[in-house]
Amino acid sequence: MTRLEDRQTLLETIHEAQAAGARLEPACALAGIDARTVQRWRTTDGTARDDGRPDVTHPRPAHALTEAERASIVAVANEPRFAEMPPARIVPALADEGVYIASESSFHRVLREHGQMNRRGRTRPARASRPPSTHIATRPGEVWCWDMTFLPAFVQGQWFYLYATDSAEHAAHLTRRTALAEGVHASPTKPVLHGDNGATLKATTVLAMLYWLGIKPSYSRPRVSDDNPFVEALFRTAKYRPDFPVKGFADLDAARDWAMRFVAWYNNEHRHSGIGYVTPAQRHAGEDKALLAARHELYQQARASNPARWSRQTRNWTPSGAVTLNPERETADRAALAQTQLSCSIGAPAFPSRPGNSRPWSGTKGMGSAEPPGATRSAPLGASMARMASTGPSP
Repeated sequence: MTRLEDRQTLLETIHEAQAAGARLEPACALAGIDARTVQRWRTTDGTARDDGRPDVTHPRPAHALTEAERASIVAVANEPRFAEMPPARIVPALADEGVYIASESSFHRVLREHGQMNRRGRTRPARASRPPSTHIATRPGEVWCWDMTFLPAFVQGQWFYLYATDSAEHAAHLTRRTALAEGVHASPTKPVLHGDNGATLKATTVLAMLYWLGIKPSYSRPRVSDDNPFVEALFRTAKYRPDFPVKGFADLDAARDWAMRFVAWYNNEHRHSGIGYVTPAQRHAGEDKALLAARHELYQQARASNPARWSRQTRNWTPSGAVTLNPERETADRAALAQTQLSCSIGAPAFPSRPGNSRPWSGTKGMGSAEPPGATRSAPLGASMARMASTGPSP
């Protein structure tokens, strides 16, 4: 509703515009109202008419519930047999007895007016899910990820744990070793360790170690399977490797041996699609910029030697920027990416114009990722664990 003062101001302004030669409809369109609205607001003497809707007396509908029916609804809902039932169950129960008082919505409305729309029974009310924990990694070692998966055995129903962190002592020892290997004690900013809601990561021993190291714990939401996507993508890569034994491992030693070989391959040989097809070890060491710049230079030379074969720009070899774990909104990504240089390390644009074309191409093209940019140096199942999974730039 528009206040009377605002109506008077608008009518005066439109009247001045009409006096200056403007027509009514263009003046109303400029003011953001319809011409018929102005005509309705004006009284016979030209002043503004107040909105009469708040003072309207609405007649009681003829089919409204009577006071006796409303009292009957309250009395029935307060019967001992319906003490723990909501209206959704009270109304069908009455219908089975051949009794109809009012609809389910009328029960809700009357009970709400009497302050009796509280949760019935001993069940707890549903809790709203909290937003996911959002963390942005702009350099190696800022966000760590922690999780566990199962490896099948020959015996059906028997499994081996990949990332054997099922004991608090082992988890605390792994955290301390990883912090020492990554130089967390000398880093001005401490990392975030994101994991599930399992008992291991919430154990007092682990929390005390994290507090001592200055590492902030972060947890996935309960019963949400995709709050730790980088580790889940890592597990998917592991279990779809050609050498993964789909029929299971013979014993624990076989599972450990395969896991160690997989970690070595993933970190040092696997060219990750989400980080420009460099290995996670190269990304972690900061060698990716020089490698991608060399690829960019090679493609520029190839295009210069045979321009007819290049109808558009060369391939995008721009280094990956900041990585967000569970982005809550697009602005978080944009704010982080705004701080990242989007050109190659050679100082030239990643997409210079074709020879003979003075206008550079202004678009950008994503690398695409079959798996999120993240890697691990964790050797599973025992003391051979070296590093935990790390989100984004850290391998």
